Amino acid sequence: MVCDRCIRVVRQDLENIGIKVSKTELGYVELAEQVNTFQFQAIKHTLQNSGFELITDQRLAIVEQIKLLVINEVYQLNTDKNSSQNFSDFLVKKIGYEYSFISSLFSSVEKTTIEKYVIAQKIARTKELLFNGDLSLSEIAWKLNYSSVAHLSNQFKQLVGITPSEFKKVEHKKRHSIDQLQNDVNSI
Repeated sequence: MVCDRCIRVVRQDLENIGIKVSKTELGYVELAEQVNTFQFQAIKHTLQNSGFELITDQRLAIVEQIKLLVINEVYQLNTDKNSSQNFSDFLVKKIGYEYSFISSLFSSVEKTTIEKYVIAQKIARTKELLFNGDLSLSEIAWKLNYSSVAHLSNQFKQLVGITPSEFKKVEHKKRHSIDQLQNDVNSI
């Protein structure tokens, strides 16, 4: 689940099949009561029909939690963010494991580093903000906690192949869904 709409869909889908949900967050559902094997299969089938995956492996759950925390941080345009806190400290605080463990786990499962994943998410967000055209590149760099516009531009060109300015000129002014942008990120 990567957005509030996803949370609502998952909660509603589970309630529609008679499963009581006590808590729903990005990437996490807490059930109000134990479920039997039949109910578990119904949950799995229902989630798959809505485009979600049920993760029961603890290692994969941690990796998904990392991805969701990164996406949530990048897509939240919160100007009150503590920009001095880096993602490694943020993830350690939120997940509760040493960074060396979560970094190694993430790399082994995703075949990329957390740092590269963060950069890919920031570039995907930059693309979306450039599509919207509401913010200047310096505003985007500031909101995404880049040290400078040049730093953002360099990372953008490395991943996309053109500068943000060139990207803005060539791309059509149509808005893409987060799902489409995520597919773009996954192909990087």
